Amino acid sequence: MTKKLFIPGPVDVAPEVFTAMTQPMIGHRMKEYAELHRRVTTNLKRVMQTGQRVFLSTSSAFGAMEGAVRNLVKGRCANFCNGAFSDKWHEVTRRCGKEADAVKVPWGQPITAELVAETLATGNYDSVTMIHNETSTGVLSPLPEIATVLKNYPDVVFIVDTVSSMSAMPIAVDELGIDCCIFGVQKAFALPPGLAVFSASEKAIERARTVEHRGYYFDFLEFVANDDKDNTPSTPCISLIYGLDCQLQRFFSEGLEARWARHRSMAEHTRNWVQERGFELFAPEGARSVTLTSVENSRGVDLAAIKNRLGEQGYAFDDGYGTIKGKTFRIAHMGDMQQAQLDEFLAVLDGEL
Repeated sequence: MTKKLFIPGPVDVAPEVFTAMTQPMIGHRMKEYAELHRRVTTNLKRVMQTGQRVFLSTSSAFGAMEGAVRNLVKGRCANFCNGAFSDKWHEVTRRCGKEADAVKVPWGQPITAELVAETLATGNYDSVTMIHNETSTGVLSPLPEIATVLKNYPDVVFIVDTVSSMSAMPIAVDELGIDCCIFGVQKAFALPPGLAVFSASEKAIERARTVEHRGYYFDFLEFVANDDKDNTPSTPCISLIYGLDCQLQRFFSEGLEARWARHRSMAEHTRNWVQERGFELFAPEGARSVTLTSVENSRGVDLAAIKNRLGEQGYAFDDGYGTIKGKTFRIAHMGDMQQAQLDEFLAVLDGEL
């Protein structure tokens, strides 16, 4: 049975995007690919509000996240952790042989500008990683306020995961001073998984030049050399890039402002539904994601049983992640989802509750 996806990624993909992905194959060193690559990266810069280099990586986002620490951490990194994926990023940093500290807050809480300022004031770090929208908990950290703190530390490279927020809300990469902004396409971009996007500021590229043992597959300098030719260091996932090309045009047809407003509206609608049903929101006021709502299982319902019953009816439901599985559940409202689709799912969920 094909299920309708109301999980935090992958999400449902529009038929037009699938059709675009079936275009005839081209060689990745042909001029036809260079034209496609240039068009896609130019349009990505518009979405990301950046003039930095934007690279396409045939990998999950975690590939680019590992690449970022291999290229940009020269001394010691502060990994800000408030959920499963930010915790994992710290583990990845350590496994890459980098000196790093996990600066942790409890799951369900945001990383604050005050915590970042306190951490950087020690003078111990030349790089920072953080996840803007922690998908495991539905917590949105205050990126603009944190970015203001980073501007006081021009020698610190600012690395941000926007995996489940990019395109669903405005993220002005240049204005915020993000040196490396990373995301995958299987969440708010509403594409099949397998393609990551990341940017690199001139500061990031210059840092990479001074770091040894960057590896090859994610070597930023290899990406720079190939970007000069509108290409990638290794064979790219051309079919997915055709799909991204189509999806970016769909973004602009809808309008970025309208897309952001649609995500805000669905998020507010879902939060109201949660509270009207007697549940509590897991994230605090002011730190709630616009792409998924994490719900505290304050009514003590059997989420595993609900997940099974919804699956039998053709709906994919998420009953929490990691250490909070069963204690929370997550309702995704991202990508190309429309209000009517969300209402359909919430009505079915109502029936099960």
